[in-house]
Amino acid sequence: MGNILCFISEDFADFEITLAFHKIKNVGNKEVLTVGYSHEPVVSESGLCYKPHITLGEAMSLQDVEGLIIPGGPIRDQREELTAFLLKLDREQKLLAAICNGPQYLGRAGILNKTQFTTSCSIERIRDLGVADPFPRDNYIHRRVVRDGHVITAQGRAFVDFSFAVFDYLGIYEGQKEERDQLYKDIMDR
Repeated sequence: MGNILCFISEDFADFEITLAFHKIKNVGNKEVLTVGYSHEPVVSESGLCYKPHITLGEAMSLQDVEGLIIPGGPIRDQREELTAFLLKLDREQKLLAAICNGPQYLGRAGILNKTQFTTSCSIERIRDLGVADPFPRDNYIHRRVVRDGHVITAQGRAFVDFSFAVFDYLGIYEGQKEERDQLYKDIMDR
């Protein structure tokens, strides 16, 4: 059983990934680890404090990683150790799943140059921020969720659909289609 990692950094959008990790851990029985630039706690968008289990440097030496999930958050700089880890996972064809502004990290690592993707971050927003656009816009598709091989991206408002795309990729509900479909219906019915 492999580890599913979650990259956390200051002001990350924790609400976008809680459903995914709840079911990955409790239905899929997978080990879930948070990974950060350091062991220092970070405060999420919701104001909750999270302490990374491991650093990106420590994650580089893990032998049993199935994938990495990246929540949204502010557009910000990217450190080399994150880029190196993303490129390692990409070479190994491990799950790379990012939601909202999270795909920015995949974009800066060059992974989206060969992959179709979506994001919540518009060209207009990038212009307003006055920063370099991390996204190769020729590969952008305006959809709630886009899966291209081992890469899953989603717009922030699509966190339920994102979670289910990750479940399907990881086989969380393998052999339990009715349970999976009922959960989706229960969440989505108003």
